[in-house]
Amino acid sequence: MRRRAEEEHVLVERLKREGGSPGLSATEADRRVRELKRQEREASAEAPRRSTAGLFKAVCSTDLLFLIDTTGSMACYIEAAKQQVRSIINDIGVAFLNEAEVRMAVVGYKDHGDSPNIQFLDFTPSVDQVRSFLNELSATGGNDAPEDVLGGIRQALNATWKHQTRCIIHIADAPPHGRTLHDLGDGADSYSTPGSEPHGLTHAQLLSQMVGLRINYALLRVNNSTDRMAFTFLQAYAVASPDRSLLKTNKYYSQACSSTKRSSTGGLLFQEADLGITFSALRHLVVKAVTASATRTAARSAPRMSKAGAGKKLDSQLVVIEEDDDRVPDVRLEAVSPQWNTPGWLNETLMLEGFSLDVMVHDANTLNDMMAHDDNITMSVLELTIHKRRQPFAQGSIRVASYARTAVSTNRYVAKSFERGDSRLAELAEGVRCQALCKSFALEFNALLGDEHSIDFIVTACFKGKSGGPLGDTCISLEPFLEGTYVKYNSNVGYVNEDIPDDPSNQAAQAFSHFTFERSRGHFLVSDLQGVGELLTDPAIHTLDPERFIMSTTNFGEDGFKFFFASHECNNVCRKLGLKSSVSMIISGRYEFREDWPSMADAVCCSNKLCGRILRRTSANESEKFPGYHWCDICWPQLESFMVKWICVGPAPYHEFEVSRFFYESQGRSTPRKCSEHREEDVIAPRATVPSGKKDATIRRTGAASRKKGAAVLSTAVADGSFWDKLKSATVALKGD
Repeated sequence: MRRRAEEEHVLVERLKREGGSPGLSATEADRRVRELKRQEREASAEAPRRSTAGLFKAVCSTDLLFLIDTTGSMACYIEAAKQQVRSIINDIGVAFLNEAEVRMAVVGYKDHGDSPNIQFLDFTPSVDQVRSFLNELSATGGNDAPEDVLGGIRQALNATWKHQTRCIIHIADAPPHGRTLHDLGDGADSYSTPGSEPHGLTHAQLLSQMVGLRINYALLRVNNSTDRMAFTFLQAYAVASPDRSLLKTNKYYSQACSSTKRSSTGGLLFQEADLGITFSALRHLVVKAVTASATRTAARSAPRMSKAGAGKKLDSQLVVIEEDDDRVPDVRLEAVSPQWNTPGWLNETLMLEGFSLDVMVHDANTLNDMMAHDDNITMSVLELTIHKRRQPFAQGSIRVASYARTAVSTNRYVAKSFERGDSRLAELAEGVRCQALCKSFALEFNALLGDEHSIDFIVTACFKGKSGGPLGDTCISLEPFLEGTYVKYNSNVGYVNEDIPDDPSNQAAQAFSHFTFERSRGHFLVSDLQGVGELLTDPAIHTLDPERFIMSTTNFGEDGFKFFFASHECNNVCRKLGLKSSVSMIISGRYEFREDWPSMADAVCCSNKLCGRILRRTSANESEKFPGYHWCDICWPQLESFMVKWICVGPAPYHEFEVSRFFYESQGRSTPRKCSEHREEDVIAPRATVPSGKKDATIRRTGAASRKKGAAVLSTAVADGSFWDKLKSATVALKGD
């Protein structure tokens, strides 16, 4: 009797350890999907209608001021500016699709004692007026080596700046007065003490005003006498978090590199470019500086115009661009390397319920169906337990990111949560659909090009905490953690990564954005591409239909198309794909697209709904235990490593069965408590995307028929059924799913 009691106790404890909450019924899962669709419809109806029409023109309209040293050595550069000003205006117009208004101003400066010391033409759209003013400038004067640069900057600040994109082009072959701005020595400077010039100006005050007025600055370097000035100005611009760069030939280049961080979003442009002793490059350098400035203006302006400015007319006048009012207050971030394998380091456990993209079997019609309607981007229900680090390691404007892992996997993830808890599940679900459409585009893109230029998008899943849990109604998203060097390839407002032009992933990313516009016949354009190598995350989709992805604050519609084509230059990948759409078509409104798209190669996605990596069918891992599923090399071994033997809580006799906990977690389902012979629930196999109005392609199998022939079920008979009845009554909470 004692031995039997001990056996009963051991088995009861084992059942408790193996036990878990019952899984969702098919009815409940369908109810949740319907409820999500209802919430999405309500959220879409409440979302402010996009008012980004005119955004492109507003941010590309430019105030361009030439700040020119007009002392004796500068005659050829003044003449070059006069000769090229019309071409410069024309080039800027073409670069901005002939939509932007460009005004020009000129400040000419000499040195103290020269008369006139400062000559000034305020902003005007008239090229003839600018040419006439340049004709009046004479290259004379200049006493000691430095010149009155600061007096020229003061006059520039007093111009009537209006447009959102503002740019000073500074052409100089001599530095300002003051020993902190040059390396000429005090003997070469009549006003070597900072602030000792007749006007009493210092650079710090003037540059602070330039930053406050959101003026981008480009120095066209003639010689190395301006190197220290450029470096000192660069340091003063640091407060604006700009994209700051010096020429490699600048003697302060190394120091500048150690104190700068390149950015493609939001900051002002500070740039030093090599004009040299000739002036043939003037036109190109000016246009490049202006277009780069406009890209940064767009990055600052777009969030405000798409959210806070929704429903309002865009103003061509400059407005102070600030962070959104709902920005998350700064939180303490953890700056340590993740300790994935340290027990207890992931110190918060959350039980979640939510949604992910259905693992697709992609066929010839899948992309067309997805482009046709959001209902064809099908979602499935997930229930999941994750372990995450309580302290976040990164912070965005409204979300924080923490390291995370799921309960039954070694895969690494990032959990992103909204600190204010004001984001609805429907908004996150739209992001999941957006990422899914991008992946569908990528499947066809890869099939056309092969492995050299293949790309992929990580999958995301959206969740909220279970009722009564610590999360409450807070919503979070979960996505794979990318390890490696993070690169931004392009943005949704025209930025293009020019630092790595020959990198295959960069070339593929630029061509992919173009491909999405071409393949969709001008209805979609995927941009804002960033990630590690070919694995990308957080894309933006511009849509022709204003009702698609309406909750996205990065969807700028037709203006988004303009931003892309204004900066895109087709590369070899574009040409290999035979893409026909171009910037001239955007300007004219008359389009021509490639008509034929060959059938795609046999590609699949990893069947783990939290992975979904694109695979070639020939290289995908398959198992007889899980027919119809495909696995990447990371997920494949976990099917076996998380295989367990559990006691079946079905009818007697007592027996054990083998089950892969990883497999069920990868499908967002609870691990079953009964063996395959005693299960009555449907087993859902991977399914293809189902077009609206078409029959559901879901494959269902029930009961013992779902068990693969030859799968082992271990069983051990016991003396009588009463023993098993006692165990079941002792574990009544462990009901089968």
